[in-house]
Amino acid sequence: MFQPSLRRAAIALAVIAATLVALPTPASTFDLPPLDRIVNYQPKLPLQVFTADGVEIAQFGTERREYLPLARTPKLLQQAVLAVEDARFREHSGVDPKGMARALVAAITGGRKQGASTITQQLVRTMLLTREFSAERKVKEIWLALKLEDEISKDRILEIYLNEIFLGQRAYGFAAASQIYFGKPLDKLSLAETAMLAGLPQNPYYANPVANLDRATQRQRVVLERMRATEVINDKQLAAARAEKLVIRPPGLRSVHAAHVAEMARAVVVERFGTEAYSSGLRVTTSLRAADQRAAHAAVQRGVLAFDRRGPWRGPEDLETLPAGGGTELERAAAEALKDHRDDETLRVGIVLAASTKALQVQLASGERVSVQGEGLRWAQRGLDPKAKAPLKIARGAVVRVVSTGKTKDRKSDVWAISQWPEAEAALVAMDPKTGRVRALVGGFDFARQPFNHVTQGWRQPGSALKPLLYSAALEARVMPATLVDDLPFRAANGWSPGNSNGEYAGPITLRQALARSSNLASVRVLQHTGTQPAREWTGRFGLDTARQPDDLTLALGTGSVTPLQMAQAYATLANGGWRVAPVVVEKITDAQGKLLFEAPPPAALTEDNRSVPARNAFVVGSLLNEVTRTGTAARAQAALKRPDIYGKTGTTNDAVDAWFAGYQPTLATAVWMGYDKPRSLGGGESGGRLALPIWIDFMGSALKGTPVAAPPAAPEGLVREGDEWLYAEWREGGWVSEISDAHGVQYKTNIGNEIGKAFSSFGAWLRGESRP
Repeated sequence: MFQPSLRRAAIALAVIAATLVALPTPASTFDLPPLDRIVNYQPKLPLQVFTADGVEIAQFGTERREYLPLARTPKLLQQAVLAVEDARFREHSGVDPKGMARALVAAITGGRKQGASTITQQLVRTMLLTREFSAERKVKEIWLALKLEDEISKDRILEIYLNEIFLGQRAYGFAAASQIYFGKPLDKLSLAETAMLAGLPQNPYYANPVANLDRATQRQRVVLERMRATEVINDKQLAAARAEKLVIRPPGLRSVHAAHVAEMARAVVVERFGTEAYSSGLRVTTSLRAADQRAAHAAVQRGVLAFDRRGPWRGPEDLETLPAGGGTELERAAAEALKDHRDDETLRVGIVLAASTKALQVQLASGERVSVQGEGLRWAQRGLDPKAKAPLKIARGAVVRVVSTGKTKDRKSDVWAISQWPEAEAALVAMDPKTGRVRALVGGFDFARQPFNHVTQGWRQPGSALKPLLYSAALEARVMPATLVDDLPFRAANGWSPGNSNGEYAGPITLRQALARSSNLASVRVLQHTGTQPAREWTGRFGLDTARQPDDLTLALGTGSVTPLQMAQAYATLANGGWRVAPVVVEKITDAQGKLLFEAPPPAALTEDNRSVPARNAFVVGSLLNEVTRTGTAARAQAALKRPDIYGKTGTTNDAVDAWFAGYQPTLATAVWMGYDKPRSLGGGESGGRLALPIWIDFMGSALKGTPVAAPPAAPEGLVREGDEWLYAEWREGGWVSEISDAHGVQYKTNIGNEIGKAFSSFGAWLRGESRP
């Protein structure tokens, strides 16, 4: 048996001998593949999805690549790659005899293994040949490398190499690798980061910083040494780069989280253009605004985590065995233990190195060590009790989630708190009321864990968030904001007997008060007067699927089915004054050269010909919704945002299975939902006002920054003021419903005036035993 060094030497000698013999031989003898694929290089470019303002949110394709011309590739990266891969690249003609000789000497003497392939050879091997090692393949590689350098320039060879070479984690080319490993473009990398990338071509599968940070670091040191040996850097730069602590970006992190929208865009493109879209460089521009999408994602995550913390601590995700002691061995073991646990930008995965009732020392997947103490531990105290048992116990080796809750007083580090993956889901969608363009869409808490898009696919009961649409229908049935409606116990002929969520009754209240208080009993009576079938049909004017709404009085409690996108569309109809606009997410699709392949039609003009809801109807419902956010169940909205131009309605279904808030400011309509995928109660005391509304406020606070407070809208034609309330003008004399009551039916106001209407109301209350005549 040969010793390893002798075996390597024998192979190297065989290759050199074969090469020397083969060089005079005509190239055709070796059946060489054509160079066209390199000479006429067309990179496989992934399908890319962007926000309206140009921020990338996703790439689809087997190869993640961002093509970067050599002129825009940082000089430092070029120098680093050449130093470690091919220092004589500018001097040789495709094959470097000196490099081959060095490799042979190293193999014979047992020195450090050296690659003998030039960058030109590597490019030929990568794009035209197999990776199987043989003398014949090596000869072909050399022949092709020599031919290639006669065909194209050195700069072109280097440019293709830097964009084509595989660098691990599905990254092809250094521009893509820079984003994947460090989350920033090449020109923002430090020397240490640049050197780590330059070290990847040798072993991209197993020595990239995500798969094995130790191996990647060892290779980085080799690159730095070669850069110093070739005088690209000096001793001071070398020392600083060695000392720099690199922060590796967790896989999958993006500056804008919009995975559900990216999937929507991908489906549209593949349906139109087929699977070739994954490699032809198509670019999809969506209607999202990057800042709004970031705010929406953050608001949903904060809201869901806040709700989750009101529940019990469910224990660590896993328990790993760590070696005794500390130092490098512990750090390496901890990193290895976390490899199979997906990291997250918010819910950072970590492993407990030390645990006590007062503090946890945790190593994150990035290698950073953090301390969790004080308030950050309070939620998980049950797991820190020395007597705690699995699955709650937190001990050394426990895999946990931690979140940053802010900065320390000196602003130098984060304050950390224990956390866990939530069980509840939430969704948010915001759209421009005049154009239908979707500005933000979050289909769930985390796409990787649950790709189901709750915004477009989540059919849930809307609860009281539906009431404004039913009240809109009632306006056309002569029920006005001042109409008195009984908020009293109700029993239908079939025995159905709903109640108010708070179990209280207010007696006769106006329609305005009924919506502000979200009275179920008043809404049932209003629907009974309007008629279920006319009300169902009316909801279709707002974009709801009428077939999914029940044809009975339970409709008043929102027992039908809607999606958050439909609710946003419905409230956008009210926000824009009565026009139903079609939601748009995909704005345009272009090819790799920028040629327009598809563009969404421009928004339809809002004219009387395509109006969905009468202007005065939308205006009056808007005034009711403004009352809800001023004094009603959503009074927190105006108070928190410090804006009077806020309109909306909470929604909570039976047993708090679904929690909603839908509303708008005249420039933006937004719907928020929270619940469990498998419907169950969110808990006693939970409601749309407690769960969905805070998310809505959080998002709208960011989205409306810089947006001036809108002036109160002018009343459309056909409305008059009757005291402090709005009234349809033709019914001022002709009759409107002044009271809806079980005791004595419906009373109509006539031209005799308000006093008779008030007398009827008082008489009705006396008949019910609620007051004295």
